[in-house]
Amino acid sequence: MADKNDDFGKWEGKSDILLKIYSILLDKFGPMNWWPAKSDFEVMIGAILTQNTSWKNVEKAINNLNVHNLLSFEAIYEIDLNSLKQHIKPSGYYNQKAIKIKEFINFTKREYNFSLELMKKEDVFIMREKLLRIFGIGEETADSILLYALKKPVFVIDAYTRRILERHNIIKGALKEKYENLQRLFMKNITPDEANIKVYNQYHALIVMAGKMFCKRTPLCDNCPLKELEEM
Repeated sequence: MADKNDDFGKWEGKSDILLKIYSILLDKFGPMNWWPAKSDFEVMIGAILTQNTSWKNVEKAINNLNVHNLLSFEAIYEIDLNSLKQHIKPSGYYNQKAIKIKEFINFTKREYNFSLELMKKEDVFIMREKLLRIFGIGEETADSILLYALKKPVFVIDAYTRRILERHNIIKGALKEKYENLQRLFMKNITPDEANIKVYNQYHALIVMAGKMFCKRTPLCDNCPLKELEEM
């Protein structure tokens, strides 16, 4: 995550183009109201389940957990690992994901006694460091939990973000650039304060929509709303 005191470096002066992308996508798709979940706890579990799979598969796994009244810290803490694996099987890689979820749940018990409110009160930098020490929690997953569940001002970087930055020549080598550097690009040009938590949320959701519809591995550029960037 970008430190509050580091300099702009090569990420300076991108504010106009980033805000233009946001404006174009918001005009095209409208408010996204992300993350698609009924509770903050569901967001956190979904952030782990969505690793290396489609959201459709995540929804099936979430539904299984919901049907069996397992969408709570306490319920997943109590259920045995093999049973959890069966419930989340539709999400793929369920053996590893079940272990990751258990590790995350054990962390919340040990550090916060299952209190979401205590987690939300934690300093964002401290919480991020703690999350990244949990087995199976990488930067994208940690930041998704921070932004969407804990309402912390961090920008989530995913494969769609990299692809859009690369294809529109905003950052050369974006596909191979370090996560923290791309995150810095957004957070240095869109001030990370509480007022922008909604913007970070909305922006990432819009990027995901644009990626799914247009900026695929084989791009559909003709109808992409970001095509107008070429005319700038």
